Amino acid sequence: MSDQIQLTNHKQYDVIVVGAGLSGLQTAVKVQHAGFSVIVLEALDRVGGKTLSVQSSSQGKGVNDLGAAWINDSSQSEIYKLFLEAGLKPEKQLDEGNTLRQIEDGSYISVPFGQLFVDEEEAAAFAVLFGALRKVTDTSDLEDPITGPDAKRLDSLTFAEYCKELLESPSTPIIATYLARALLGVEGDEVSALFMINYFKSGTGILNLVSDGPDGGQYLRANKGTQTISKYLAAQLPSGSIHLTSVVKSVSQSAAGVEVVTTANKTFRAARAVVSLPSALYPTISFSPALPPSKSILAEGTAIGAYGKIIYVWAIPWWRKAGLSGTFEAPLSGHVSFTRETSVPEDNQWSITCFIVGDPARELSKYAQKVRREKVWAQFKQVFEGSGVLKGAKVPEPIQVHEIAWKRNQYADGAPTAVMGPGVLTELGEVTVNPLREPWRRVHFVGTETSLVWKGYMDGAVRSGIRGGEEVVKALREEGR
Repeated sequence: MSDQIQLTNHKQYDVIVVGAGLSGLQTAVKVQHAGFSVIVLEALDRVGGKTLSVQSSSQGKGVNDLGAAWINDSSQSEIYKLFLEAGLKPEKQLDEGNTLRQIEDGSYISVPFGQLFVDEEEAAAFAVLFGALRKVTDTSDLEDPITGPDAKRLDSLTFAEYCKELLESPSTPIIATYLARALLGVEGDEVSALFMINYFKSGTGILNLVSDGPDGGQYLRANKGTQTISKYLAAQLPSGSIHLTSVVKSVSQSAAGVEVVTTANKTFRAARAVVSLPSALYPTISFSPALPPSKSILAEGTAIGAYGKIIYVWAIPWWRKAGLSGTFEAPLSGHVSFTRETSVPEDNQWSITCFIVGDPARELSKYAQKVRREKVWAQFKQVFEGSGVLKGAKVPEPIQVHEIAWKRNQYADGAPTAVMGPGVLTELGEVTVNPLREPWRRVHFVGTETSLVWKGYMDGAVRSGIRGGEEVVKALREEGR
């Protein structure tokens, strides 16, 4: 491409946004509300990114979330504000009834909700390990995690190695694996200890990240699904502003502006562009000039977790009648790592969502759909029937089954967010102080991983969109537009 982009051959926009997930849509709305023209290019045939809501069954009006599902109404203020504006009602996560735990030796226990420990030894290990992780998280720097006397050493360790260093116990690998899988869809030996600590800090602390209660990451769900929020944002843009099934293949820029070309060879031009993709997907776009070293390190040094769901829908909440919460935990046993009830009683929607994450998700993905579903259903029945809590009764067949494996979506490549292995934060710190959020000339970057607060979550996505929108509007005004 020549040094000067010719702006007269195509309609000229002020801003092009690549990606119509929460981050990209929030950016576009910010730009539009500031009086600038904006167009959004989305690879999928829908808006929403990793928010994806589907009808639960043909027997009712309820919905289930195949993607991001939970928020809270305290520390996640930005997503909660949109939640209310979109007309959604909060559905509090069920926190009563007994929880089942599938033990590594094949046995089961039934405990009150929130109590996950097999015995006092495991409970003691949990307290020691969480106490140590909370302490190092509290003293870490949220904005510049590589600072601090022990930061580089922590970045040289995997999370599993660091947990073992903190506590030599048979329970340590179980806890480390469970946290890495549940929060990021990876194994404990795939993620940097420093990255994990920064992730805890971003989510207002490890206890809040794993909590289903107030202030927790899994406190409230949307009665009509979280994709409603994405659709609400999209509706604020002028008709024709969003181009679906528009896969971007190149982003070029010069002093005159930016040019974005899709795989269908459609060309769009603007003064600035905003890329709303996980950093691990930056290599799917050809940038000219090439991205700077900091962005290249991110592109090569991050990966997105393996995260999937299988959702069972029933006509009645049989587990509630048995005094169960619908939750079972299986940290190292089987394909399902944990479940949560995801019902909306007001809509007579009764469901339990199974989470398949990390190595079990990768292993399960090797099989055809019929086999995958057979394996998960076998484990599900084994836990609920084998535990004895149903007193000989059988788990009823669901009226509907939904499945998603985010790794199979080439435009997502996993969920919930990009993860850094050992050494990446250190390498980035040697290049720049703000690698995730800094623009590259006329190209800006948003996405949940770029948020300081609640990265990896919907609130982080919205916050990044607000930041990106304000950033690009400021740049446009400084240029006199």
